[in-house]
Amino acid sequence: MENKYIAVSYRLETEHDGERTFREEATLEHPFQFISGMGLALDDFEVKVQDLNEGEEFAFALAPEQAYGPYFQEAVQKLPANVFEIDGKIDEDYIYVGAVVPLQNAEGERFNGTITEITPSEITVDLNHPLAGMILHFQGKVVTNRPATLQEMQEAAQALSGGCGCCGGSCGGSCGEGGCGGNGDDNCDCGCKDAGECHCK
Repeated sequence: MENKYIAVSYRLETEHDGERTFREEATLEHPFQFISGMGLALDDFEVKVQDLNEGEEFAFALAPEQAYGPYFQEAVQKLPANVFEIDGKIDEDYIYVGAVVPLQNAEGERFNGTITEITPSEITVDLNHPLAGMILHFQGKVVTNRPATLQEMQEAAQALSGGCGCCGGSCGGSCGEGGCGGNGDDNCDCGCKDAGECHCK
C-alpha cells in the first residue's frame, strides 16, 4: 500500500465512566502530521483518515482496544524511593506527582511511568499509558493527504530509529495532557502511537 503524508487538525476528548474530558487540539496552523504505514499513528486512527480527501471533515471514536488498551490495576507499582535517588537525593524538579519518568526493567526494556504518590520510603508509579481504558473521541479536518516523498519517509524512519524530529517533523502537532516534553517542547499528539511518551531518545 502506498505511504501517504497526512496532516490533520483535530480536537480530542476522552471518555471514561461516561464523562468526557478535553485532552488536546491540533490546529490548522499546527496540524498532526504523519506518514501512513510506518507505525507513527494509532492503527485505527490511520485507517479512519487515510482515505479522506483534503478539506474533508471527520468525527469518530476509538474504543480502548483500538487505542491504548485497557487499564490494568496491577500495572501500578510501589518502588523503593532510593531507586529514584541521584547521589543520595531525589531531584524534586523531575520526581513529583504527575511526572512521567523513564524506567528500565531487568531485561533492559525501556518504558515510561507516571508518578502517582510519593512517601519517604516508596514512590508509586502507574505503568499504564495515560489514556489506557479511555474512549478517544476525535473531531477534525484533513489538511493534507498526498503520496509521501522518499525524503519524508527517510526522515520518519530516522525519527523511529532514534533520531529527533517527531514534533514539527513527521509527527508534530500540539499536545496538552500527556506532555511529550522529550520531543523538544510540550508539543506532541495523542494521535501519535506513543503519546505521553518521549520519542526523541
